[in-house]
Amino acid sequence: QVQLAESGGGQVQAGGSLRLSCAPSGRTFNDYAMAWFRQPPGKEREFVAAISYNADMTKYADSVKGRFTISRDNAKNTVYLQMNSLKPEDTAVYYCNTRPPVFNLWGQGTQVIVSS
Repeated sequence: QVQLAESGGGQVQAGGSLRLSCAPSGRTFNDYAMAWFRQPPGKEREFVAAISYNADMTKYADSVKGRFTISRDNAKNTVYLQMNSLKPEDTAVYYCNTRPPVFNLWGQGTQVIVSS
């Protein structure tokens, strides 16, 4: 069974940094564009950032542009999200998936809490 496992979340103060990782199991995703999404408390899941299969293109939501960086290491079959200058409004459960997302690939996510 193919699964996507997110890790690296935690609780930080505003202005801090975290790096999230997404490591698929069961197959590689090196031929797929990948993306990070997040679901803030009480809100719907939203797009955060995406990266092409060979990392030559990236795209960001306006709310994280200039603060977050998506990257991938295809040798390790891992996608990363470096989050700097975190704000309380970045508090959410963060998920990775392909872009566009595939329903049965949603994992448990990793919780990020940013305190003011």
